[in-house]
Amino acid sequence: MSAPANANDLLAEIERIGADAERGGYTRPVFSSAELELRSWFESHASARGLDVETDGNGIIWAWWDVSDADRRGAEAPGADRPDRRGAIVTGSHLDSVPGGGNFDGPLGVASALAAIDLLREKGVVLRHPLALAVFPEEEGSRFGVACLGSRLIAGIVAPETVRALTDEGGRTFADVATGAGFDPSAIGPDTERLAGIAAFVELHVEQGRGLADLDQPVALAGAIIAHGRWHVRIEGRGDHAGATRMADRHDPVVVAAETVRSLRAHTLVVDDARGTVGRIKVTPGGTNVIASAVDLWIDVRHRDEDAVRRIVSEVTAATERAADAEGCTVVVTEQSFSPTVSFDPALRSRMQAVLPDAPVLDTGAGHDAGVLADVIPTGMLFVRNPTGSSHTPAETAGPEDVTAGVHALAAVLENLLT
Repeated sequence: MSAPANANDLLAEIERIGADAERGGYTRPVFSSAELELRSWFESHASARGLDVETDGNGIIWAWWDVSDADRRGAEAPGADRPDRRGAIVTGSHLDSVPGGGNFDGPLGVASALAAIDLLREKGVVLRHPLALAVFPEEEGSRFGVACLGSRLIAGIVAPETVRALTDEGGRTFADVATGAGFDPSAIGPDTERLAGIAAFVELHVEQGRGLADLDQPVALAGAIIAHGRWHVRIEGRGDHAGATRMADRHDPVVVAAETVRSLRAHTLVVDDARGTVGRIKVTPGGTNVIASAVDLWIDVRHRDEDAVRRIVSEVTAATERAADAEGCTVVVTEQSFSPTVSFDPALRSRMQAVLPDAPVLDTGAGHDAGVLADVIPTGMLFVRNPTGSSHTPAETAGPEDVTAGVHALAAVLENLLT
């Protein structure tokens, strides 16, 4: 066979796709031309390796390296027309991004999975279990507001009818956008049969923090994902003329939104190691000399203690409602997604630690598909050092040597699980 692919070279192939000239970094929302091009890139590489590529009803791409008949060890296929994929080991990540994100969040896990397969084949590894590379759509939730949407759908955590009605910033529904991109929105939903056939899912991801940089280590195992959620705050007031309307006569939703931001920061700061963020605000109609008629903003709150997360949101909601009453505005707060604290499968992590005894175990404040799937299948994660500690920004990075170390670590874990 040809020499194994270098994950750094694979990432270089996609470094122009979705490049954002305004924000810097990359903007690759689900079903956009950039994300669809990345999906085709992955499918091309998977097919070139002889993998059996399919896309399920939730838009998740699966690329299968099946166990040959000679290596099946006597197992019976569930049907004569398809290979036996029970007990599968799965790896992979996502290709979509936040607005102006980095080139490693998601794609690193996908490129590393392709390179790890090449290493396993170069080594002549004989599979006892099938291996699948999976690419999950809308992990970031940057288009429709629900993070890890593909994994939530397949696990039955979010209702298909709810997802079909979700809208993007342009007011287009998930159903319409998916149809336009060539997907059938009526096919989304839980897939218990597929999940029942998966023995373990291991996701490699760039670290979204400075844990490895501070420890001077290239690769870590994941311990837990702290609880986190997203809430949409809709504040409505009365639009008017900025010059002709006296201050005392205004019902300005921006004033209320300012209190939401202030309150979130204040209530988060008093809870040790809590994180609260307003990263997106939409003012309607958005004119410099116009008093706004409405403001939409989104808050993100995270902490290891789930009750602490909900307490912070409750306090911020109450403060927003008081400000709205004082300003003569109305407010509605809607939970878009919530993920409780996730501790990854201890038996799987112990097995990974036996393979990688020098790798530290780190918790993370970032959500991942592996975290969503942890309730239904055994999952684990590998993190690759990010020397800046920055993520969801063009400053996110990983050194070439660390990327290669991550590929070798992933290949070693997969070999242990597959043989």
